[in-house]
Order: sequence, then structure tokens, then C-alpha cells
Amino acid sequence: YPEGDPRGAILLSLLEPSEFISDFVGEAYSLLKLRPNIDFALVALCHRLGLPDGSGLTLFALGRTAGWIAHALEQYASGQVIRPRAKYVGPLPTAAESDLRIV
Repeated sequence: YPEGDPRGAILLSLLEPSEFISDFVGEAYSLLKLRPNIDFALVALCHRLGLPDGSGLTLFALGRTAGWIAHALEQYASGQVIRPRAKYVGPLPTAAESDLRIV
């Protein structure tokens, strides 16, 4: 994200970061021209809320999981792969595998 990660910016704007976090963000931009990404914002959120170590990764994974489930449901409903970026060159599924459905 050349202009910074919008997810990180939104999350930081909602949590009223501490002076330490604000100073850190300012120094990182001043020295490296880097803006906070979602990973940094999640760590700041967890620090601000006093959550246990590793909570940021858990929150990130939960968000990803919800997105994957939403994509899967949309693909099942449309019968098409969403945003195909590659061509599958592996073996075709057997008839029995093709009949598998998630209910």
C-alpha cells in the first residue's frame, strides 16, 4: 500500500492510540516513510485493550477466516471461482469427487 494500509489507518483512528504509539508511527514515517499496516494496528489495539500476547494474530486469523467462508459461500452460490488468478493444470476430479457438496 503506497499510501499506507487503509485497514491499519482506520483501526488506529478508532482506538485513540497512546502517546507511545503515536510517536512510534511518526518516527517510523519520518525515518522509513512507512505508514502503519493492519498488523501494527492490531498490535496497538491489543496493547490498548490489555489483551494477551498473540491476540493480534488471532484477531487477524478470525478476520481472514470469515472472509474465506464468505468467498466459499459466494462461489457455491454462483457456481464459479471468484477472481481466478491462475490456471489449474492438475488432474481433473473424479465423478465421485465432483458430487461432494457442503450442506
